[in-house]
Amino acid sequence: MQMRVSAVQYNLQTIHSFDEFAAQAEHYVKTAKEYDAEFVLFPEFFTTQLMSIGDEFGSALSIEDLPAFTEQYRSLFIRLAIQNSIHIIGGTHVIRKGDRLYNTAHLFYPDGRVAEQAKLHMTPTEVKEWNMSPGEGLEVFETEKGTIAMLTCYDIEFPEIVRMAKAKGADVIFCPSCTDDRHGFHRVRYSSHARTIENQVYVVTTGTVGSLPTVDFMRANYGQAAILTPNDIPFPPGGVAASGEINQDMIVTADLNLELLYKVRESGSVTTWRDRRTDLYTDWEVKDEVLV
Repeated sequence: MQMRVSAVQYNLQTIHSFDEFAAQAEHYVKTAKEYDAEFVLFPEFFTTQLMSIGDEFGSALSIEDLPAFTEQYRSLFIRLAIQNSIHIIGGTHVIRKGDRLYNTAHLFYPDGRVAEQAKLHMTPTEVKEWNMSPGEGLEVFETEKGTIAMLTCYDIEFPEIVRMAKAKGADVIFCPSCTDDRHGFHRVRYSSHARTIENQVYVVTTGTVGSLPTVDFMRANYGQAAILTPNDIPFPPGGVAASGEINQDMIVTADLNLELLYKVRESGSVTTWRDRRTDLYTDWEVKDEVLV
């Protein structure tokens, strides 16, 4: 089984209407479709661009205002997924449930279905400045091309949660991200590489680029898309199938061969997934795991 994936280095810029946001998103989806991509990944917090529309007084909207766009956001990406017969990981969008805000990744299927995965680990900014709540559980998602998981930015820095995703059957981890400087970017990037080695999975990650001068905490962005593989002979040296130019408005695309994952888990140069010492350290539902 093989899947072709694209990752968008989404250019944040001030807009004045939802239609402008929709046109930019559609441009990236259509570009991915022209490359015959079957999955396209948008970054974390890319819908904060909607905050730059502002209110009647010319002030930027607040994070509390973002959930008001949820129905428009969902309708837009449902339409794009159906029209282009493509799976869209719609970055993350801030939704409200009760009195809580959640930074939530969305998977839009080509048949119109929508799945959600709330971010599980909150950064200090998300807690202190935006009063966000963490998700309460991890799901994996079946697609016609394989099983995937969506773990957002800070999530990828916690080895345990990626191990859980692999134990649940995920072969590809989509990691939408948003980082404002080199330090944050490299934390996510290095962690993503580590997770491919530990679990013998693919990780597809991307981040926001550009700037929203009127939106607090979104004035600086440092991002790059990357499609990452385990480090073994069947894969590219360095474990990078494709990567973008840092801080440029662009999209990258590569093919992921799932059969190669199964092969290296069985007989690779190293077999890190199989060789876990669960007699020395705990693991997640060992009794229910399978090799591939």
